[in-house]
Amino acid sequence: RNKSESAPGDPGVALAYGKALRETGQRAQAVAVLEQAVLGHPSNKALLAGYGRALADNGNFQQAFDVLGRAHTPEDPDWRILSAQGAALDQLGRNEEAQQYYASALKIVPDEPQVLSNLGLSYMLQNNLPRAAETLRRAHERNPADSRVRANLALVLGLEGKQAEAEAIVKADLPPDQAAAKVTALRQLLARKQQRADK
Repeated sequence: RNKSESAPGDPGVALAYGKALRETGQRAQAVAVLEQAVLGHPSNKALLAGYGRALADNGNFQQAFDVLGRAHTPEDPDWRILSAQGAALDQLGRNEEAQQYYASALKIVPDEPQVLSNLGLSYMLQNNLPRAAETLRRAHERNPADSRVRANLALVLGLEGKQAEAEAIVKADLPPDQAAAKVTALRQLLARKQQRADK
């Protein structure tokens, strides 16, 4: 028998391997590797968290939510996992529930940009653009260097019709050629969203 079929080895190795697979876009393989590891170490919280994230990456949002729930306990909640659970619920269209998870995470780490960013997107999915913009502004103020937060804030501002401000945020701190490319991408994204809204 080859090594991968024998008893699951070191959880740390499986986690690192799963992370590398996720980062190179091999999502189904990451799920398979971490699923095997979890079978061998069913109570390892770090493995469960990694497995849950891999499932979410792969589009298995309900299963991701369930697995992430096993990755921490109410007595010892983990804000990163609460935020990931919220993101899975948002993907399932359960925005109000998702927002409760973000609220729980923010009780542990007030004003954490990562959680605020997810919460802002949750409001955007509900078409609550003013709240989405306000929340993403807070995330951006806490961590101006985070390109994902910046892109999300620009998207919401663009949807609100604040095109110039959206483009200014996208361009901040970027070399001119990259800034131009980002603005073009933002305009295309907004155009697609407007088309969908008009149908």
